[in-house]
Amino acid sequence: MYHDVVPEGGFALSGFNIVGADHYKLTEQQFEQHLAAIAAAVKEKPVRISDGDWHTSFLFTVDDGGASSMYVADQLERLGWRAHFLIATDYIGTTGFLAAAQIRELAERGHCIGSHTCSHPMPMWDCTPEQMYNEWYDSRQKLESIIGREIICASVPGGAYVPAIAAAAARAGYRSLFNSEPTCQVQEVAGCRVIGRYGILRTTTSAEAAKLASGDAIARSRQWALWNTKKVVKKVAAKPYAAARKLVMRRRYAESKHLAAAPATQVSSEGSASERSAQAIAPKGPGRT
Repeated sequence: MYHDVVPEGGFALSGFNIVGADHYKLTEQQFEQHLAAIAAAVKEKPVRISDGDWHTSFLFTVDDGGASSMYVADQLERLGWRAHFLIATDYIGTTGFLAAAQIRELAERGHCIGSHTCSHPMPMWDCTPEQMYNEWYDSRQKLESIIGREIICASVPGGAYVPAIAAAAARAGYRSLFNSEPTCQVQEVAGCRVIGRYGILRTTTSAEAAKLASGDAIARSRQWALWNTKKVVKKVAAKPYAAARKLVMRRRYAESKHLAAAPATQVSSEGSASERSAQAIAPKGPGRT
């Protein structure tokens, strides 16, 4: 699971520009290194959820619909790969996000377009069942009006998953739902497949990304253990955990801005930075990276 990919120091160019968001954004150099490592480790091309053999390889997913998705698509296509671009539809055409014409182009180029809700509610489990349904249904309708074909997949924003979210997605017409739980086990809720993914952060090395995509048991188990530890803490102390996480993210955000200041100045003296960025991967087999 990737998010945005940006030029060095250009974190604000693509996707959400809020506390914590930069932690999920890779530089273009990092992303290219990731792709090279994954291509070397996995012989099969990534598959799409719409393919009949979707369970035979890994799925590549890119969340949010940031402007860098076009750059990501370009890099993937050099390898003959296609991905899933999951779009938060309220942000279409706004600064840092894809325009409707770009989403249509990605679909025409063979990529799978899916929903990431309308407003990207966090945590989504705080929404009422009707709010969940509206987020899924309205975003699906908007995307179908843009690309002119059925939208069958979606991803849960923020990793806050409970079965009620999948039930609402199924009711809204989705057949597959990606969440952020690092598992290869596929569940089914009301006829909708719920598929886990392995997350990629700015601190994830290319070697680690390749291990996750290729099904390395140790790498996947490590991420699973960390995720479930956090999950227990969230359930036992939801409010204190949220406050602590917010504080950590604010510190990371401040540090990233401080580190990015010098490179940004250098770029501006040599020429404007390229306004590009990206996101995406899902694990091999019934799980996704």
